[in-house]
Amino acid sequence: MLLNKRISIADFFSLIKYDILLITIYATVIGYFDGYGVFNSIVIPVGVTSVFGTAVALLLGFRTNQSYDRWWEARTVWGAIVNDSRSLVRQSLLFFKKHHVDHQHLIERMAVRQIVWCYALGESLRKLPLSERVKSYVDVHGLSEAKNLPNALLVEHANDLRTAFDTKMINEFQQVQLDTTLVKLCDSMGKCERIKNTVFPKAHSMLIHTIIYVFATMLPFGLPDDFPVVEIVLTIVIPVVFIAIEKTSILMQDPFENKPMDTPVTDLAQTIEINIRQMIGDKEIPQKPAPDKYYIL
Repeated sequence: MLLNKRISIADFFSLIKYDILLITIYATVIGYFDGYGVFNSIVIPVGVTSVFGTAVALLLGFRTNQSYDRWWEARTVWGAIVNDSRSLVRQSLLFFKKHHVDHQHLIERMAVRQIVWCYALGESLRKLPLSERVKSYVDVHGLSEAKNLPNALLVEHANDLRTAFDTKMINEFQQVQLDTTLVKLCDSMGKCERIKNTVFPKAHSMLIHTIIYVFATMLPFGLPDDFPVVEIVLTIVIPVVFIAIEKTSILMQDPFENKPMDTPVTDLAQTIEINIRQMIGDKEIPQKPAPDKYYIL
């Protein structure tokens, strides 16, 4: 996620440098042909060219809106994960009977597992290797064969709830409340997986790029030939603006790709860990590292 007042313009331009180079070469070639031979007599009314510009603007508006919706949904879902993680531990502290011999051990076990679940879910969505924190937990608890680690951890939560109910540590009402929280966490996990696995249609990007280059082709033939340099510059600048908007949309549409505009799942997992450890009275509270870049992950 980008941080306020620390956005790197240079990094953004590095993402579209090849597009800028390509459109510059294309606009120079078109501008050159516009001033020579039979092409010099071709005049395309600006009104016709503006139709294609309007089409690109409408398509980009749709693309940006849909991309933002995906990005915002991902952030909303992780906001729910933060709340439900706190709720799970709070309910455990409230419901598990203190006089039971396994009371404190079970609370700590569920709390640690929930912390690991948050890190594991973020790493799974980003297709990253398991961190040492998660890997050590997986090795100790025999979950290395799990195809979907976050789901396997939720199953472990459910097994502990069954044990707590069977040993009379919680009653039926309390079991339902805790299970409802687990259902919410599972629902959030499914929403994240849906966003991750649903690919934005490639045909839409191809259509936008095609119209941008048609627009760049027609634009010089609708401008006066008295100032060819200005003509070429305009043919470069306007398409580049369109391409920059599209690139921004592309960066937003996939919020779990370990890139600067991602939903900051690791940072949120650290927040959850700090909150949970404070809730269970842990004395070793980790500190979130200060961001050293213009974004946090």
